[in-house]
Amino acid sequence: MQSIGILLDTVIWIFTWVLIINIALGWLIHFNIVNASQPFVRGLGEITYRVTEPALRPIRRYLPNVGGLDLSPIVLILLLQFARNLMWEYVIT
Repeated sequence: MQSIGILLDTVIWIFTWVLIINIALGWLIHFNIVNASQPFVRGLGEITYRVTEPALRPIRRYLPNVGGLDLSPIVLILLLQFARNLMWEYVIT
């Protein structure tokens, strides 16, 4: 059972980092620091968007609009960390 818990913890950790990369890349593109038409940037953005968007879409449906600020990644990171803590508290022990 501990191996499954470690695997799930690793998957949540990797997903959290993909989410952070998606946020940072979105900011870099928005502020014209990186060029979105470059193949590497476009490919990385597409991959991170396809991985994170299915989890972010339901959260965005319930969050109020805060002046164009997207708070759904913060909510998702908090939920993922809560899930990791619950898993370590109940599954691993």
